[in-house]
Amino acid sequence: MPKAFLETFNTILGSIREPLVVLDPDLKVVTANHSFYRTFNVKPDETKGVLIFDLGNRQWDIPKLRELLEDILPQNTNFHDFEVEHDFEIIGRKIMHLNARRIYGEDNQPRLILLAIEDVTEREYHKRHLEEMVEKRTAELNSARQAAEDAFFEISKLKDQLEAERAYLQEEIKLVYNHENIIGRSDAINYVFYKVEQIAGTDTTVLILGETGTGKELVARAVHGLSPRKDRALVKMNCAALPSNLIESELFGHEKGAFTGANSRRSGRFEIADGATLFLDEIGELPLELQPKLLRVIEDGEFECLGSSVTKKVDVRIIAATNRNLEEEVRRGAFRRDLWYRLNIFPITMPPLRDRLDDIPLLVNFYVDRISKRLGKSIKMVPVNVMDALWQYHWPGNVRELENVLERAVINSSGPKLRLVDELKKPSKDAAKSEQTLENVERDYIKRVLEQVQWKVSGKNSAAEILGLDRSTLRARMRKLNIRKP
Repeated sequence: MPKAFLETFNTILGSIREPLVVLDPDLKVVTANHSFYRTFNVKPDETKGVLIFDLGNRQWDIPKLRELLEDILPQNTNFHDFEVEHDFEIIGRKIMHLNARRIYGEDNQPRLILLAIEDVTEREYHKRHLEEMVEKRTAELNSARQAAEDAFFEISKLKDQLEAERAYLQEEIKLVYNHENIIGRSDAINYVFYKVEQIAGTDTTVLILGETGTGKELVARAVHGLSPRKDRALVKMNCAALPSNLIESELFGHEKGAFTGANSRRSGRFEIADGATLFLDEIGELPLELQPKLLRVIEDGEFECLGSSVTKKVDVRIIAATNRNLEEEVRRGAFRRDLWYRLNIFPITMPPLRDRLDDIPLLVNFYVDRISKRLGKSIKMVPVNVMDALWQYHWPGNVRELENVLERAVINSSGPKLRLVDELKKPSKDAAKSEQTLENVERDYIKRVLEQVQWKVSGKNSAAEILGLDRSTLRARMRKLNIRKP
């Protein structure tokens, strides 16, 4: 190769900033530029005429470089961006993009090979670092997305659970409180339904009578639920659940400082129930000294809270309930006659369970189904002998006792059949004779009063006057109880 050509060629090579090496057809180094020598720490006198793979104690014997020069380039005039990653002894790891090109002579034979080397180590490290960061961030985002999806699934699951529980509670509320839940089809319970529908649309005071456990509160809720006040809550108070010294405050409220411990003003049940219905359970337990104040509210809708002289006016419908014989309480002096008159305008008697035996199968199926759902059991069958035992028992605790017996039975039933736990004994003949229903007590009492006044129903010193009833009401009760003058 002419000397002048090489000098010109070397001048051109020197002006190129990236490492460049010129090889002959046998892959021996013809020349290289300063960037090559400087980048790879190679001396010029150690390169010329040396096989490129032998450079730097054979550090350039790189498999990927052999692949490019020996396999790929012979099939191509040039080849670009062939990536090679290699560890050098002195300069360390390098990532290089190789660009190779064959130069042909006049006889169309390859004379030289130009090998341009682009050092992309920093760029590739930065790129890889960014890729790692992107991969890490992507993993974090995927993890966060998965966590969000898991959280959303959990929230969705909880939402479905809450919806199910809400539906269940709504069903429970409907089953427990709506008048439809006074389960039964006997004549006795149908008469209660009739009385409820008859009085519900008015504001008349209602007195619910019945033994403990018969469901007097359900009757109160049924009356309220069918009334024009149904959109307001039924406010309740159990007169037997509080000490007598607290009942007045609970009913009528108190001002701050009205008594020791009254640190703030508190509204009573009458104030809360303004425009709604107040259910006074166990009214027979109301202390005698509070009865005049209750009578005044019922008659005039007025009261004063404890510690205040300001008269409040309220519009409250009263529904009262008791398991006591208030007439007897009046005779004993434990209950005011005038209050009893005001409460007894429209009495509804909830019959004991022993007087509505036809309703027992319906009640059993209803409570077994409801208790089974609540306890997560599946009771599908009530054996005949179990139903007979329930049917023949006298139920002194009424429907409440039946529900408790059935709950114990469901708990102790391991299969689809209901297994009774309680030993329900039939009452003895003497016990049966001694049992008196409210209806029988009422019949006997009315007959005794009529006999005392020689069967004078109305007028002065008549049975109606003594009983505190209108003569038409008394005659209706006599017909209902089949009381006739002998």
